[in-house]
Amino acid sequence: MTIRFALLKTFAIALVASVLILPSANSAEPTKTKQSDRGPKDLGAVLVFSGTGWYRHPETAAINGWLARLQDDLGMQIDVTETPKDLEKLLSNYKVLVMNNCNELTSLLDAKQRKSVETWYKNGGGIVALHAALVHQTEWPWFNELAGCDFNSDSEFLEAKVNITPEAMNNPAFKGAKKEFMITADWTNHDRSVTGRKGFTVLARVDESSFDPVRDYFKKKNGIPMGKDHPITWINTLNNGRFFYTDLGHDVRSLNTPFGKQHIVGAIQWAARLEE
Repeated sequence: MTIRFALLKTFAIALVASVLILPSANSAEPTKTKQSDRGPKDLGAVLVFSGTGWYRHPETAAINGWLARLQDDLGMQIDVTETPKDLEKLLSNYKVLVMNNCNELTSLLDAKQRKSVETWYKNGGGIVALHAALVHQTEWPWFNELAGCDFNSDSEFLEAKVNITPEAMNNPAFKGAKKEFMITADWTNHDRSVTGRKGFTVLARVDESSFDPVRDYFKKKNGIPMGKDHPITWINTLNNGRFFYTDLGHDVRSLNTPFGKQHIVGAIQWAARLEE
């Protein structure tokens, strides 16, 4: 009787132990842990905005990609958006706003979003405006005054002679460039020159004698060349911020050159106050 009792006791203990180590019916499901809500892990220093309110050039997206690949050269993360609300909600986190051909912004940004850009700039933000960013902006008086002019007409994609002003030689956007050189791009005729305007410094002009400044499409619409004083790159340092405009950026062909790359990298560095 003692032996049988001992065997029964051993069996009961083993049975209980096996029950304790059996997996539960839900053990295959991973343990769920509550994660806190959080924003982007790491916002960059440069925000590229490429939303358009009027004509959208087919290469706008390609230029976004080209700009994003400048991160290593700049040592700064570049984020890209076409959402107007991002200018209202996120712009305060960035040092530089690159305006990639974003024309007629009053058709895209509401009053609150435009005011966000104005406030950010007055608090020390830097803007780099590419090519068509100065097209159809007269309905936004603040930006039109900041840029200094608007669009009149443009040329075909043509090689032309560029003359750098003495004031540009210390700007990082022209580091290593010759005082005169040939480059191919689409050249814009603005409705007025910024030369001599308070706060503005012209960095480069294009020589209209070296190319046809008005393409046929605009000749039929009374497009007007600018003449001897044809600025293509300038800066404005009024009102605490930094504004840089360049005529380059109509498409990747005008950017993906040794000068084009140095030009845009240097412009962003200047706008971010990394270099004077």
